[in-house]
Amino acid sequence: MKKMINKVDNVVKEQLQGIAKAHPELDVSLDPMYIVRREHQKTKVALISGGGSGHEPMHGGFVGKGMLDGACPGEMFTSPTPDQMYECGQKVDSGEGVLFLVKNYTGDVLNFETAVELLHGDGIKVQATLIDDDVAVKDSLYTAGRRGVATTVLAEKILGAAAEEGYNLDKISGLAKRIANRGRSFGVALSACTVPAAGKPSFELDDSEIEFGVGIHGEPGIERRAFTDGDTITSDMMNEILDNTPYQRIVRRWDNDAGEWQDESWVTESLQSGDKVIVLVNNLGATPQSELYMVYRKVAELLELQDIKIERNLIGSYCTSLDMQGVSITVLKVDDEMLSLYDMPVNTPAMRWGC
Repeated sequence: MKKMINKVDNVVKEQLQGIAKAHPELDVSLDPMYIVRREHQKTKVALISGGGSGHEPMHGGFVGKGMLDGACPGEMFTSPTPDQMYECGQKVDSGEGVLFLVKNYTGDVLNFETAVELLHGDGIKVQATLIDDDVAVKDSLYTAGRRGVATTVLAEKILGAAAEEGYNLDKISGLAKRIANRGRSFGVALSACTVPAAGKPSFELDDSEIEFGVGIHGEPGIERRAFTDGDTITSDMMNEILDNTPYQRIVRRWDNDAGEWQDESWVTESLQSGDKVIVLVNNLGATPQSELYMVYRKVAELLELQDIKIERNLIGSYCTSLDMQGVSITVLKVDDEMLSLYDMPVNTPAMRWGC
């Protein structure tokens, strides 16, 4: 293993120290670990996300005006702990409440739920929205239900703008639910990532193989299949996204008035002719930008054939998996409200426009 690190145990801590030095507009805590906006917060709903490190720039790179108020990084591919989320929530709450965006991994869900209960005990209004957009598999090594991946990035941007616009906690939670029900993602790996603590690739692929439907921690997908070419792989990925039928799932939602979790039925929305979408073609870690544009070219062609209009796009590294060579595609069905919020100014280390 050759990586630009020192001691394996210090990787995340030293990464956070680097972020603090590079971005003085952020307040970085090392014990417990979290990143928050340093600037004075106006009275608004605070937006927090988090998860295991190794997916940078998600989430710490998206802390700033128009996006997240706080991010909680765990160790590499390891969920952050409840005390991180709890103290981060205390730090950013302005009195209007806190919304947690939670990717669907078992550890993340359990720890964020604990933080919700702790903050509620302090009298802080709080809510959590689950993102589970990976249509590759229903259950995996890390999850009960579909995995949460790059739709989270688009949700952070849209919801961050909504918070800046003064949406209250109930309204922004309703918008978060719509985004969660409309986002679909799919990834493939051409090679595995190497987690520093393991010191070797997380799985092995023959030179002629790909992992079709890979997770962002290197979890298995639908199958190992033969490598063909970029257009064929992209077409197969888009078939999974476009052919995925709506499904119903039960999501635990926090009731601030009752002070308890309640089950709520959510139903995903299908993509169909005439829809408007945002497309994210995402580098999983070691894929050249030129290849991402080749993938986007095919995605655009296929959506045009379906009479689905791409209104906005992102192409680059947003939700990575360390040094994995691979790509994911996210398609989010949007309406005029979502597009207007998406276009609003944002100023974070990894995403910036309109400022």
